[in-house]
Amino acid sequence: MTDSKKDNKSPLNVDTISIKKASLILRAINHKLRVSIIKLLNEEGQLTVTEIYIKLRLEQSVASQHLSILRIAGIVMTQRDGKNIHYSLDLSKFDAIMALVHDLVKV
Repeated sequence: MTDSKKDNKSPLNVDTISIKKASLILRAINHKLRVSIIKLLNEEGQLTVTEIYIKLRLEQSVASQHLSILRIAGIVMTQRDGKNIHYSLDLSKFDAIMALVHDLVKV
C-alpha cells in the first residue's frame, strides 16, 4: 500500500456501546415466544398481559417476562388504564429495526 492511500484512510469508528444496545434489541426479537407476541400485537393493536397470555396459552409470569424484555428493548409501549397495562407495538421502531436487518442481510 502506498503512503498516499494510507493518508486518505479515516480511522475506524467503532461505537461499542451502540453495538451492544443494538445486539440486545435484536436478541429481544430473536425468540419464538416474543415473535408470537409481536405478531399478536400487530394483529390486535393493543392488548393487556391477560389477553396476551390467554390468546397465546402461556402462564401469566411467562408472558410478563417476555413483555418486559420487549419493553426494555423499546419494541413495545405501555399505557396504563387503572389497574390494567395495555401493550402495543412501537411500529416506527420496529420498522426501523426491520429496515436495518434487511440492509444487513443484503448480499
